[in-house]
Amino acid sequence: MLQRIQPALLGLMDGSVSTLAPIFAAAGLTGRPLSAFFVGLAASLGAAISMGLSEALSDDGSVTGRGGPLRRGAITGVATGIGGMLHTLPFLIPSLSIALDVAYVVVFLELITIAFIRYRFMGGKLASTIVQVVIGGGIVFGIGVWLGQVGAG
Repeated sequence: MLQRIQPALLGLMDGSVSTLAPIFAAAGLTGRPLSAFFVGLAASLGAAISMGLSEALSDDGSVTGRGGPLRRGAITGVATGIGGMLHTLPFLIPSLSIALDVAYVVVFLELITIAFIRYRFMGGKLASTIVQVVIGGGIVFGIGVWLGQVGAG
């Protein structure tokens, strides 16, 4: 679990949450779905590389038993990229309103899925896990939407 599930969950959560604000702010600021897509792509790739390197360089696994750093870093980086791209892909839809509607649903499903994975492998109460993940993601999401509206207004 410490060698595969935990790094994957870490990456998925970071990729999903850390890219929300830039993508939705860009959508609000530009009104162009393709602009939001490229911001999301850049944020996802940047976060994937950053998280992968951070995880690989943080611990060689000899003391903690968390596994080899390259493997853990690769798992974290790939999961981070996936987490960021899931809600970025809807912005390939040419209509901003449709892209936003699809992205809202994807974000909700991402956060619920992350909460369930966290619950399944890390334990705790499912309701508490859902509340923690959804509130955290919701705060970041709200900041992105708000900044997009403020900047465009």
